[in-house]
Amino acid sequence: MNALIVGADRLGNIPGVLEQFGIRIAAHVSGRDTTHQRRSAPLPAGIQVVILFTDFLGHNVMQRFREAASREGVMFVCCRRSVCALQEALGRRMNESDCSSCAGSNGCKRKKR
Repeated sequence: MNALIVGADRLGNIPGVLEQFGIRIAAHVSGRDTTHQRRSAPLPAGIQVVILFTDFLGHNVMQRFREAASREGVMFVCCRRSVCALQEALGRRMNESDCSSCAGSNGCKRKKR
């Protein structure tokens, strides 16, 4: 799965966490450029998930990328830029997408949300 990372200048241990979830960083945007605040361009080709680091983004930048992800039907995850916050957010989000396609088959005990 290819990801667009939005926010943060440096990623530190984030690529290692993403590898655990089978996610590869296809593009990284710091969000500091003023054109990102007004950007309504489409996401880069081949992106399946947009990860927004909320503690490094302004409101307008986050809103533009969320709108772009929604418009193109791409999953997005919002969290702080920390390993723990990212693991928790991805774990929740991946479980939700698994449940939406599961529909209780294969003996699953979880209820569909």
